[in-house]
Amino acid sequence: MDQIEYLQQQLHKQEKLASLGMLSAGIAHEIQNPLNFVINFSKLSGKLLSDLTEIVEDNEDKLPKEDQEDIEDIVADLKENLGKIVEHSERAVSIIQGILLVSRGKENEFRPTDVCKLVKEYVWLSYHAMRANTKNFNINIHEEYQDGIPMLMVIPQDLSRAVLNVMNNACYALWNKTQTAGEDYSPEVTISVKTEGTDLIISIADNGEGMSEEVKKRLYENFFTTKPVGQGTGLGMGITRDIVENKHGGKISFESTEGEGTVFTFTIPIRK
Repeated sequence: MDQIEYLQQQLHKQEKLASLGMLSAGIAHEIQNPLNFVINFSKLSGKLLSDLTEIVEDNEDKLPKEDQEDIEDIVADLKENLGKIVEHSERAVSIIQGILLVSRGKENEFRPTDVCKLVKEYVWLSYHAMRANTKNFNINIHEEYQDGIPMLMVIPQDLSRAVLNVMNNACYALWNKTQTAGEDYSPEVTISVKTEGTDLIISIADNGEGMSEEVKKRLYENFFTTKPVGQGTGLGMGITRDIVENKHGGKISFESTEGEGTVFTFTIPIRK
């Protein structure tokens, strides 16, 4: 296959991805509306349940003790269930808003962002996407988010892509290693978000297959990929470096040992 034909195939893939992005944004918008109804009616049901509890308490003397205990148990379970519905629905809405932000966000627009929340959402989005597309994929994710980090000025739709690209590669490296590693191998990713002086530090570490010296040298080359045909474009890490270094004025670095794992670190100056 000559270079021109290869480039044509990659461009065709990018067109398909762009169309998929537009479709995803439309689906996300449509899903958000019913989710809002779920949240609102769950909160309303919680209020009605509180009202019902007050009525029962006002009539305690008319109810047998056993019935009172049963009612208290049922009410407690209902409150817990409604709380879980609201919690997970709001998380789903947050993910959807992130998808819409990526698809609709203004190019290079810095916005006040909860970076810990952004990183967490896209780490787990990558993990669940890998689980949905890869049989028996499972890893341990360790998260270390510094308390008290204020809203920081970043380009959220771009930073989320950078996190997603690195996490996708980590998941792939872990999955690849599980194909040959023994039963004692436990695939793990450690996520860290913190501030040091005037910098924001984001790191994603895995104990996957690591990189060879050749891969290290060619990592940021456009169209270079170690993934099988159809599974990678070879553009992700070049885009990631552009996002961190050119758009955010930061630095991306990595340490990798073949057979042991890789750590990627984003060092981004905090904008005031």
